[in-house]
Amino acid sequence: MAHGSNFKIGIIGGGPAGCICAYFLQKQADVTIFECSKILKTLLPTGGGRCNLAHAEFDFRELAANYPRGEKFLYSVFSKFSTSDTLDFFHNIDVDTYIQDDMRIFPVSNSSADVREKFIKALNNVSVKSEKVLRINQGENLTIVTECASYNYDFAVIATGGHASYNICKYLGHKVIPPVKALVGLKTKENLSDLAGVSVKINGEDLLFTHNGISGPYVYRISSLNARKKFPYTISLDFCGKIDLQSMLNQNPHKSVKNLLAELVPKSFAEHLLKELNIPADTKSHSINGKQRDRILELLDNYKLTIVDTASGGEVVTCGGVCLDEVNAKTMESKLVNNVYFCGEVLDIDGFCGGFNLQNCWSTGFAAAEAIMEKIR
Repeated sequence: MAHGSNFKIGIIGGGPAGCICAYFLQKQADVTIFECSKILKTLLPTGGGRCNLAHAEFDFRELAANYPRGEKFLYSVFSKFSTSDTLDFFHNIDVDTYIQDDMRIFPVSNSSADVREKFIKALNNVSVKSEKVLRINQGENLTIVTECASYNYDFAVIATGGHASYNICKYLGHKVIPPVKALVGLKTKENLSDLAGVSVKINGEDLLFTHNGISGPYVYRISSLNARKKFPYTISLDFCGKIDLQSMLNQNPHKSVKNLLAELVPKSFAEHLLKELNIPADTKSHSINGKQRDRILELLDNYKLTIVDTASGGEVVTCGGVCLDEVNAKTMESKLVNNVYFCGEVLDIDGFCGGFNLQNCWSTGFAAAEAIMEKIR
């Protein structure tokens, strides 16, 4: 296979970050990806199978504000490879995109499988070894040691994601922030099973009640912000914002309070609130006294839940990873080992739901590739 350079680069991890890094390096060097599973397999479930590629925020500081861990580290990264650059990249590999009303960016095909197929096709100068990497040895070259053999490289890129073992990183002397779940459903002390399947919008995002707690995009944000908070902890939910409930009661005196509240929240949730307050659901609005009105408002504006654990299954993002203090934010190169680079979720970077975590992969993957290309030119 002909390459533009004799430099050899080993990339550990065939997910989004490793693959975009390989894409930009393949014309400059001999690139090999080590992936013991399927290339870009982790792309398939993203966006519910539709592949939420990015978020339509084009100011790099505003974009970085959506990462509870890694915000300032990403300033330099996003200034090198922005949301616009992401869209250009996908256009170049024949993936057309569109922006939803909520600013999430998807492929026109609405298919993660289609994106994966075209991405793999674009890696036409990249070799793949289906071998599990055990460690990287330092010497005259960097030696990637697998279960099968050892291979010498000029550069190594670690892009193993947030769920794989961090032993490779630790072997090189890097500090790893222990990973915990982020973007995950939450279990509550309160019994909400009668609301299972009911969805309520808060600040434009969905909160979904489950048989043992809450889930959905709004809850993923809460779980991300509180990823390292000790259980149990209390959250407060505002379902309606500022409303004049007394005026609503006055203007609809003969309407049942259940039906009145159903104008603000789903009817089943309205029934649940009234049951908590021991107010019969068919009570007419004109019969609601001041004390009852205030109690209803308190639940709508300040509904408290006690979070006792994260829900099992479903999570695709972790909080934690390689300590950012040990990585050069401009180049993604290790500050401890020359010519070793990191990109993607192996770093202690995680974002909210909505395409932000893939953007981290695209941008850090490019930054690592650019830095390597500068060295080999």
